[in-house]
Amino acid sequence: MAGIWRLSVLCGAQGGRALFLRTPVVRPAQISAFLQDQPSPGWCGIQHIHLSPSRHSGSKAASLHWTGERAVSVVLLGLLPAAYLHPSSVMDYSLAAVVTLHSHWGLGQVVIDYVHKDSLQKAAKAGLLALSALTFAGLCYFNYHDVGICKAVAMLWKL
Repeated sequence: MAGIWRLSVLCGAQGGRALFLRTPVVRPAQISAFLQDQPSPGWCGIQHIHLSPSRHSGSKAASLHWTGERAVSVVLLGLLPAAYLHPSSVMDYSLAAVVTLHSHWGLGQVVIDYVHKDSLQKAAKAGLLALSALTFAGLCYFNYHDVGICKAVAMLWKL
């Protein structure tokens, strides 16, 4: 009850204007119009935000990609304890592949969300692809020519 009273004090009876902000209180219709870059009555100015591109919106490819991302995350959750309990070269190469794929997809979403110009986004995606390929090649090289990921982590834990 006290929270409701404090909210009514802040919003005052001046047409829904907040005392601290001196701007109209935001309503859901205004937020919806804001996200769709449409003007709404009573809104002073429009700000543009960048939403992730929806190339595959509503398509089967987007759904399969989302399902694949979740499947890789679940496989990674099961693979970590399995690699600890049964270290082997199969586990080492599986970890190299799944960790690289998981990182690639995660950083790809960061690029999509934060790099807005098309030319910069293409360059960032190419750089990410090169980084992911280098990461996978490096982990495979480490697995083949050294002790492997599982034994390396076990050696680190013994320190």
